[in-house]
Amino acid sequence: MALEYQIKGGGLPYLEIVLKPGEIIYSETGAMSWMSNNVEMKTRSGGGLGKMFKRALSGESLFITDFSLKGGDRGLLAFASEFPGRIIARELKDGETIIAQKDAFMCAEKSVDLDIFFQKKFSAGLFGGEGFIMEKLTGPGLVFFELDGDIVEHELADGEELLVDTGHVALLESSVSFNVKMMKGFKNILFGGEGLFLATLKGPGKVWLQSMPMKNLALKMLQYLPRTKGGGGGGGIHFSTFFGDD
Repeated sequence: MALEYQIKGGGLPYLEIVLKPGEIIYSETGAMSWMSNNVEMKTRSGGGLGKMFKRALSGESLFITDFSLKGGDRGLLAFASEFPGRIIARELKDGETIIAQKDAFMCAEKSVDLDIFFQKKFSAGLFGGEGFIMEKLTGPGLVFFELDGDIVEHELADGEELLVDTGHVALLESSVSFNVKMMKGFKNILFGGEGLFLATLKGPGKVWLQSMPMKNLALKMLQYLPRTKGGGGGGGIHFSTFFGDD
């Protein structure tokens, strides 16, 4: 029987799952937002020290929490996104893998394996915006991701290449090749404002791009934060504007 769920909330989304007997959903610890009193939580290591260490490297919590029904025939379980954006559901076939940015994983059915993905190419790991480590989810089962801003989906043909500003890559199928390339042209590098490198996504396969990476938003907001007397913070209004010099 297929998992029953709804994604609600528009730009501030949340996921509601109706749990039935025998169904188990897992997430990182602290991710649950609300649940009915007939849903049971069980925290576990999720595969021993090796798996715990891998999850820590990918930005997830050390432990995993399982949610299951302890009574009745239906229970409510909900997860709210930590950032304005979208929640994406993906049904993975047996052995099918999808690669995700750090912290994108929200929750999944117990049958889905959560692991890490190492960038094989040094340049992609060093300059690709996501570092050497991303998340790897392998089916079978349903998995949910929380992504930043709006989402644009592209189906790349075999050999088709898409150039993307680093940080906007949210999800990609395992068949898509991910690398980086240096920006061409001295003026583009010096004055273009796009940085030295672009991510290159080469098909075949599907990719999901996010319009508002959290890192980009944080850097933008930093410009408007007040400066401390010690010179910390971004370029903005001095604290003395509000509190004086005392």
